[in-house]
Amino acid sequence: MHFKKQGELEQFRLSVREFVRGELEAVAQKIEKTGRIPKELFTKLQERQLLGLTVPTEYGGQGFSVSEWFPILEEIAWSHGTIRMLCHGWNGIYFRGIYQYGTEEHKKKYLPLIAKGQWFAGFALTEPEGGTGADIRTTAVQQKDHYVINGQKHLISFADISNAFNITARTGDDKITAFLVSRDTPGLTIRAMPECMGMRGSFHGVLTFQDCRLPATEVLGEVGAGLDLHLDILDLSRGSIALSCVGLSQHFLELAVDYAKKRVTFNRPLASRQAIQGMLADMATQVHAARLITRDIAQKFDQGQPIRKEASMAKLFGIETVRRVSDQALEILGGIGYTKTYPLERMYRDSRALWLEEGPPTIQRLVVARETLKD
Repeated sequence: MHFKKQGELEQFRLSVREFVRGELEAVAQKIEKTGRIPKELFTKLQERQLLGLTVPTEYGGQGFSVSEWFPILEEIAWSHGTIRMLCHGWNGIYFRGIYQYGTEEHKKKYLPLIAKGQWFAGFALTEPEGGTGADIRTTAVQQKDHYVINGQKHLISFADISNAFNITARTGDDKITAFLVSRDTPGLTIRAMPECMGMRGSFHGVLTFQDCRLPATEVLGEVGAGLDLHLDILDLSRGSIALSCVGLSQHFLELAVDYAKKRVTFNRPLASRQAIQGMLADMATQVHAARLITRDIAQKFDQGQPIRKEASMAKLFGIETVRRVSDQALEILGGIGYTKTYPLERMYRDSRALWLEEGPPTIQRLVVARETLKD
């Protein structure tokens, strides 16, 4: 599945599109009804190797570059928000901490399992009393060859099925360190948070660390460099969120176009009315612009260039795009769009999670401003 020709990648993308809009849409409906991820979802994703596309080939993955992965993610993002989040995380933050900062032992042990869709480490940064940056309060005190961790994380996606967690903890007054903590570590407890507005089945949990004894070998990267490590991982993930906004916005656009063609009032389809045409034109333009921004990120990342400013720009533009497009789609469908007759109602709720993943708009503007002033 390593593509030597662009045509082969396009063929694969179209096969994923068919899969997403067929088999996966049926699974999406089950998730909405039960509020849980059915086992068949993992089976389907594993069969198509969609959970190991970006893991390097030397560890059993498909070795996709970001430029190759992003078109596939856009197709997946058309689907249910929880399915998108799972695939986005599995091919991003759930393996990159280990791949970029883990020991060779970590890589050989875990990356082949991640590539097979059998194991992953959740990303645990956010805290209930602190935040996601330098104000974290979880502590890790070194005692000879191990650390003792105390503190709490919350809003941790897929905490119910994570095999381990990539966490940050304070190891000194001005030092924050990253750790890989197995879910069966004594002293770690996991409980469910109240159900979210959307993203049914994603399960967000609270992690409580009470005198967790962790071997010093489970440090990721350098001691004291944990915050930079996590922010570095978040750069590409923010670009992935921006691309997820594109995929979902495309779905909103398609729903609106299809409805406008079929809905007839006063013996004329809505699509024939200039006001509706203007809205559809704006929606299509916004989606296309957002898509092009993410392509720039993918190319720069693959070339080894920094993307911090561009990733925050893309996420900021992406969530503004999905906000405008979703509102316009709802306006075009009218009252029927507010019911569960169409998936728009589900998509509308799911889209709001994109505001918060990897930082809200205020954080993105802060990053862009800081990097711009630095430049």
